[in-house]
Amino acid sequence: MRKSRFTEAQIIGMLKEQEAGLPTSELCRKHGLSPATFYKLKAKYGGMDLSDAKRLKQLEDENAKLKRLLADAMLDNVVLKDLLGKP
Repeated sequence: MRKSRFTEAQIIGMLKEQEAGLPTSELCRKHGLSPATFYKLKAKYGGMDLSDAKRLKQLEDENAKLKRLLADAMLDNVVLKDLLGKP
Protein backbone atom coordinates (compact mmCIF):
# COMPACT_ATOMS: atom_id res chain seq x y z
CA MET A 1 0.00 0.00 0.00
CA ARG A 2 1.27 3.45 -0.86
CA LYS A 3 2.14 5.73 2.03
CA SER A 4 0.20 8.98 2.21
CA ARG A 5 1.95 12.31 1.71
CA PHE A 6 0.04 13.68 4.67
CA THR A 7 0.00 12.67 8.31
CA GLU A 8 -3.24 12.10 10.17
CA ALA A 9 -2.78 15.45 11.90
CA GLN A 10 -2.42 17.25 8.58
CA ILE A 11 -5.47 15.51 7.12
CA ILE A 12 -7.61 16.37 10.12
CA GLY A 13 -6.33 19.95 9.94
CA MET A 14 -7.43 20.15 6.30
CA LEU A 15 -10.87 18.83 7.20
CA LYS A 16 -11.18 21.39 9.99
CA GLU A 17 -10.26 24.16 7.51
CA GLN A 18 -13.01 23.01 5.17
CA GLU A 19 -15.51 22.83 8.04
CA ALA A 20 -14.53 26.39 9.00
CA GLY A 21 -15.75 27.62 5.64
CA LEU A 22 -12.80 27.42 3.25
CA PRO A 23 -14.07 26.32 -0.19
CA THR A 24 -13.00 22.84 -1.21
CA SER A 25 -11.42 24.02 -4.46
CA GLU A 26 -9.28 26.58 -2.58
CA LEU A 27 -8.29 23.98 0.02
CA CYS A 28 -7.25 21.48 -2.66
CA ARG A 29 -5.19 24.11 -4.49
CA LYS A 30 -3.54 25.23 -1.24
CA HIS A 31 -2.49 21.70 -0.23
CA GLY A 32 -1.87 20.31 -3.72
CA LEU A 33 -4.38 17.49 -3.87
CA SER A 34 -7.26 16.64 -6.13
CA PRO A 35 -10.90 17.04 -5.04
CA ALA A 36 -11.36 13.28 -5.40
CA THR A 37 -8.51 12.65 -2.96
CA PHE A 38 -9.92 15.24 -0.57
CA TYR A 39 -13.33 13.59 -0.54
CA LYS A 40 -11.77 10.15 -0.09
CA LEU A 41 -9.86 11.45 2.94
CA LYS A 42 -13.01 13.15 4.20
CA ALA A 43 -14.91 9.86 3.97
CA LYS A 44 -12.21 8.10 5.98
CA TYR A 45 -11.28 10.77 8.55
CA GLY A 46 -14.40 12.96 8.66
CA GLY A 47 -15.63 13.65 12.18
CA MET A 48 -12.48 12.30 13.85
CA ASP A 49 -10.14 13.89 16.32
CA LEU A 50 -6.40 13.29 16.20
CA SER A 51 -6.60 10.64 18.94
CA ASP A 52 -9.29 8.79 16.97
CA ALA A 53 -7.12 8.82 13.85
CA LYS A 54 -4.12 7.50 15.76
CA ARG A 55 -6.25 4.71 17.21
CA LEU A 56 -7.54 3.88 13.71
CA LYS A 57 -3.97 3.63 12.40
CA GLN A 58 -3.00 1.43 15.34
CA LEU A 59 -5.95 -0.90 14.72
CA GLU A 60 -5.17 -1.09 10.98
CA ASP A 61 -1.55 -2.05 11.76
CA GLU A 62 -2.68 -4.69 14.26
CA ASN A 63 -5.19 -6.07 11.76
CA ALA A 64 -2.49 -6.37 9.07
CA LYS A 65 -0.21 -8.20 11.52
CA LEU A 66 -2.97 -10.64 12.46
CA LYS A 67 -3.77 -11.30 8.80
CA ARG A 68 -0.10 -12.13 8.14
CA LEU A 69 -0.05 -14.49 11.14
CA LEU A 70 -3.20 -16.23 9.91
CA ALA A 71 -1.79 -16.63 6.41
CA ASP A 72 1.43 -18.13 7.84
CA ALA A 73 -0.54 -20.57 10.01
CA MET A 74 -2.72 -21.63 7.07
CA LEU A 75 0.38 -22.16 4.93
CA ASP A 76 1.94 -24.29 7.67
CA ASN A 77 -1.24 -26.40 7.79
CA VAL A 78 -1.11 -27.00 4.04
CA VAL A 79 2.56 -27.99 4.19
CA LEU A 80 1.97 -30.38 7.08
CA LYS A 81 -0.97 -32.02 5.31
CA ASP A 82 1.15 -32.47 2.18
CA LEU A 83 3.96 -34.03 4.23
CA LEU A 84 1.56 -36.44 5.94
CA GLY A 85 -0.04 -37.36 2.63
CA LYS A 86 -3.55 -36.51 3.71
CA PRO A 87 -5.82 -34.86 1.10
